[in-house]
Amino acid sequence: MDLSIVIPAYNEATKIRRDVESAAAFFVKEGLAGEIVVVDDGSADGTQDEARAAQVPPGVERRIIRYEPRRGKGHAVRAGMMATHGDFIMFADTGLCIPFSNALRGIELIRSGQCEVAHGSRKLPESVIEKPQGLYRRLVSRLFRGLAHLFMGVPWEMTDTQCGFKIYRGDVGRQLYGECISDGFTFDVETLLRARRHGYRVREFPVQWCCDWDSRLRPARGSAKMLSELIAIKKAIGKERDAPK
Repeated sequence: MDLSIVIPAYNEATKIRRDVESAAAFFVKEGLAGEIVVVDDGSADGTQDEARAAQVPPGVERRIIRYEPRRGKGHAVRAGMMATHGDFIMFADTGLCIPFSNALRGIELIRSGQCEVAHGSRKLPESVIEKPQGLYRRLVSRLFRGLAHLFMGVPWEMTDTQCGFKIYRGDVGRQLYGECISDGFTFDVETLLRARRHGYRVREFPVQWCCDWDSRLRPARGSAKMLSELIAIKKAIGKERDAPK
């Protein structure tokens, strides 16, 4: 199988059908053998039913993972990634903020041997921002980026750790997510740090991005939890690094 696309979803009944159908259309257009793995993170609005109702052509595999209660985006992405079979695996946020065709850039970076992990970035000069975030979200994003770099040790050349469009060589992605402990939104930072710890190369690529104002992230409510997750990640990786071989 060429590519697995994981779509984490929580109360996304109004979007998920279009997400699944767009992913399937991408596979068909590019001639890729692929699977779409929707992970329903305890939704209460019929997200699972809408995902099943999406029109998927023959040759494209669709699977839905659902559990209750809600565990968090990090848990959803991890559950999906660990269920994949593709030579390349990726996750994409709901809402089609980034067209699936943009994945070709990341896949080529990995296929050509330039890296094992490819992150979409909204901050690169070549990226096209069709609808930007509001001022509040931009400020919160900058604060989180500073915390990720200064407290967590994320390299400054990584411009956009939280972009919801990341691609991995299949075996590498499954290894990294198999080690992760974060259930929340900080899983992006954790997988990046674990990739660097293992010596995997991470490259960013530009994307075409449109802000989805109907986001499930609530920075003001979740800031304390995100900070505690970052502390737990730092401690866990530090213990693993210092453990005797």
